[in-house]
Parts: sequence; C-alpha cells; structure tokens
Amino acid sequence: MAEPVKVKVFVAAMFEIGQNTGDRAGEFQHWYERYWKGSTPVTVPGALQPVYCNADGVCGSVLGMGKVNSSSSMQAILTSPKFDFSKAYYVISGVAGTPPSRGTIGEVSWATWLVDYDLGHRWAPEENKAGEPTFMPRKGYEEYRRFKLNPELVAWAMKLSADTPLKDSDSAKAYRLRYPQAAARRAPFVGTGTHMTGDTFFHGPGLSNQAQYIAKLYGADDYVITEMEAAAITLVIKRQHGTDRVMSLRGAVNFDQGNPRETTLQHLDPAPGETAGGFAETVENIELVGSRVVDHIVVNWPQWQAGVPALAQR
Repeated sequence: MAEPVKVKVFVAAMFEIGQNTGDRAGEFQHWYERYWKGSTPVTVPGALQPVYCNADGVCGSVLGMGKVNSSSSMQAILTSPKFDFSKAYYVISGVAGTPPSRGTIGEVSWATWLVDYDLGHRWAPEENKAGEPTFMPRKGYEEYRRFKLNPELVAWAMKLSADTPLKDSDSAKAYRLRYPQAAARRAPFVGTGTHMTGDTFFHGPGLSNQAQYIAKLYGADDYVITEMEAAAITLVIKRQHGTDRVMSLRGAVNFDQGNPRETTLQHLDPAPGETAGGFAETVENIELVGSRVVDHIVVNWPQWQAGVPALAQR
C-alpha cells in the first residue's frame, strides 16, 4: 500500500456548481484551480466527493451541504488510511449569510467562535410572553454546542489576509443601498466573529436576533455569519485531532433578513432581478483571502508543523 499523504492544509468546501473548473464557480472551483488542477482524484468510501492533493501537501474536497452531510464526509476522510492528518491545518470554506447590522455582501469572515444554532429548546413566539426569547439551552450539549477557535490562529489569519484586495460588483453595490445599516452599506472587508451553524436556513429580524441572543448566551463574540456546517465538521475534527488547527472562513452572499421595505417572505423568495448579486465575486474573495494563509503555512512549514507559532507583538 502507498504511503499516506501527509496533509499540511485541508480545505473543505460544501458544494460546487457543475464541474470543478471551466464553468460557473461554486465554493470549490477557485481553490481547485489554484491547487489541484490536473491532480488525480482520490476516492474515499463514505465521502461525498473525491479528495484532491498537490505535491505540497495541500488537500481539499467537497463535503456536502448541512451538518450531517458534511460531517460524515469529514469523518470518512479523516479516518481514511490514504491520508495522515496528524499535523494538518483545516480551512472550512464556503458562502454564508450575514446580519445587516454586522456585515455586507462580499465580505469574508474568519470565525472566532462556532455555535450550533439547533441544539436546545425552541418554541413558537405565540406560546411565549411578548418580546421574550423563544430559545433555551438544553443540558448535555455543553461540549458540542460551541467551539472557541484558536485565538492565535485567528490572529495569524487576520494578519496575513486583512488587507487582501476584494472583488465587488455593481449589483451588490446597488443592493446594499436598500439597507439603512452602516455595516450593510460597507464595501467588502475581511473581519471576524461568531459563525452560527444551523441546518435551519433562518431568515428575518426575529430569528437573526435570536441567533445573536444564543451567541451572547454562550459567551461567544457577536454573531456575524450564518452557515450550515462548520460546528459539525469541527466536532469531527476535535474527536480525532483537537481544534487548535481549525479555521472557518466564510463569504457573505446574502443578508439574513430583508430591508425595511420588504417582508421576510419577499426576501426569502425574491422576484427576478431582486437578488443581491455578488455571488461570483464573493466565492473568489474567499479563495483570495484563504490562500494567503494556506500558502504561508506551507511555505513556512518548519515553523508551523509543530503547532501555531507565536505571533510577534506589534
């Protein structure tokens, strides 16, 4: 049997549109074209898609959307004898939503915390006192309802990528002006905060406020990104190798609620021509930001293989 591939960095995407190259790009295509074009796909039983690796030890795969889908693929890949993940770093990469009070279309965010939106007790607003939260934590979930990612690694990621020139689109620029919030009207930027993982694709100011409430309830940073996989994938990695080398990187392609002149349903199911735009630019931004960190780790592998190096104080 061939020696296992010694993985330095593993990039996990959730979906691709069509082929891995040559057509409309989803979450994986820009990564694939940078690191794995022409590489041999490695089939892993139990994983949704093959794994690709280059000669530098950068590997990646499309894991699937949602918590169960993505985490089962990650489990299969991590336990495959074809790979050695003992020193690997991870970039969980994909598109996401953002509250207009915290982010904007085209922004890219490194997670400081990952919080599971679904674990707990939740009930209908009409069965509660007006204005009070309709979510309560449930005992027993403490070890996997939230993950604080390595602050030193987040600091490195920001140092290496905060000044990345980001793409923007005319449609996204126009769409932002529908929102009164200053954050929503910003040009794309690189930031940090809590990423909220939920299989429920929640929409509207009420559920957005609830997500922020959960983040604060758990002692995490402000909720800035809504996505569907990262906490589950991180739990799988934690049980095998811990979380010190895990990064979550998301680009915002939608707001988690409508503007003041539209209902939540109108925002969730927009009429033709009423979407945000900026998707193509955002998936490119994610790779532009993330590859800075991936490349730095690989080029400086002697300093990184034993763990995250100390970051020099400014």
